[in-house]
Amino acid sequence: MLYRLADVINIQYATFMRLNLHTDYALRILMYLGRSGGMASAETIAVAHGISRNHLVKVAAELAELGYLETRRGRGGGLALARPIGEINVGAVVRAMESLDGFVECFDAARNTCPLATRCGLQGALNLALEDFLRRLDRYTVADLIKGPTMALPGL
Repeated sequence: MLYRLADVINIQYATFMRLNLHTDYALRILMYLGRSGGMASAETIAVAHGISRNHLVKVAAELAELGYLETRRGRGGGLALARPIGEINVGAVVRAMESLDGFVECFDAARNTCPLATRCGLQGALNLALEDFLRRLDRYTVADLIKGPTMALPGL
């Protein structure tokens, strides 16, 4: 039983150290549109990446609400970048799409029930690591992510 509990704990920590699907899809949408240089339908992007169109549409709506995308309905409509690709900062996109206050329980004072919180250095160490991660992403724009001939996107 103890062995299984350890596996569950490790799985939880491994899950925390990944971007959520919304962030992953957001970056894929922005990269696809940046590489295509124009407008594309949600269906085209979803098929190109082998992901659910419904999920992609939800993420696109959030990106539009945040000012990263323009959406046009009807014939000839679709998704397009609302800003020049060199002005879309990857760190800002990740911050907007992720729920970073729940990275670990002790980051949220209202929900923290950890008995070690007052005498533990883990929160400080993880907070510094998260800040370093985001600062590193702040160095990149979506344009940086799609440079070079090796960045061939499916369907383009």
